Amino acid sequence: MVERLLAEEDLIARARRGDAVAYASLVRCHQDVAFRTAMLITGHAQDAEDAAQDGFVKAWRALPRFRAGEPLRPWLLTIVANEARNRRRAAGRREHLALRAASLPAPAPEAPELDHDELAAALGRLRDEDRVILGCRFVLDLSEAETAAALGIRRGTVKSRLSRALDRLRQEIGDG
Repeated sequence: MVERLLAEEDLIARARRGDAVAYASLVRCHQDVAFRTAMLITGHAQDAEDAAQDGFVKAWRALPRFRAGEPLRPWLLTIVANEARNRRRAAGRREHLALRAASLPAPAPEAPELDHDELAAALGRLRDEDRVILGCRFVLDLSEAETAAALGIRRGTVKSRLSRALDRLRQEIGDG
């Protein structure tokens, strides 16, 4: 883990000096989590790919402003999340219709287990803020601190939003 962090710090330093190959290595290391972050926000694979790509381009341009010694992943994810939110706002009407079309009815009370499609449908019916906070913690497996940094909120806010989002998800799937 320490070697990986040192290697990443070296890549960051080289990229800040204009080394595009070093930056490409950083992109490869973080592209999956960046895509998943954008996907949580946009709900569309193509929009997520575009948001992640545009986020990496903006991060490249902003790299001189990156604070050395800080973790790169939350900084990158913040940029990608902002790009994804911008795309989501621009495609709001289309997204709303797609979510409605993809929604499934709530599971029957006698159903003992919730399958993947039912969970996805229940998540799709939640507010954007709830989907993002749940996705950061449970899909991307970010810590509370990383979630707070990526979303630009306080750690305590992560805890309270997460609690409320889980309550609303339980209501959507019929456990509440």
